[in-house]
Amino acid sequence: MTILEPANVVAAGVATTRDDAIREAGELLVKAGAVKPDYIDSMLEREASVSTYMGNFLAIPHGTNESKDSIIKSALSLVRYADPVDWDGEPVKFAVGIAGLNNEHLEILSKIAIVFSDEDEVQKLIDASSGEEIYTLLEEVNAE
Repeated sequence: MTILEPANVVAAGVATTRDDAIREAGELLVKAGAVKPDYIDSMLEREASVSTYMGNFLAIPHGTNESKDSIIKSALSLVRYADPVDWDGEPVKFAVGIAGLNNEHLEILSKIAIVFSDEDEVQKLIDASSGEEIYTLLEEVNAE
């Protein structure tokens, strides 16, 4: 199952605010055909009630439980920021958008968490010179 496609990895995000970063990650999911456009609204709703900041420069915005009908297929998007985005006072360099059919998002979340719990791996992602390089470093999230 391919959850992360090379086209869903952006090495140089343009957002400068938390909400714009959520929209940027969400738009990639829409373009990938994984979610309907209203899923982005539910990502913003979720963020308003609970922060998706995870530590180690990572935020994982995703929709509310009520947004399940907006998900077409499971997918991930990743946007990297050279200058950290202020995420409720925390510095975020990676916004990882998640859409999970059924309960697949839990498995996806655990794979992302494993990568980002390793500071050396995070540094490799920060130092990567292209979206392709970031994709290669994260390709294991597609493994069964």
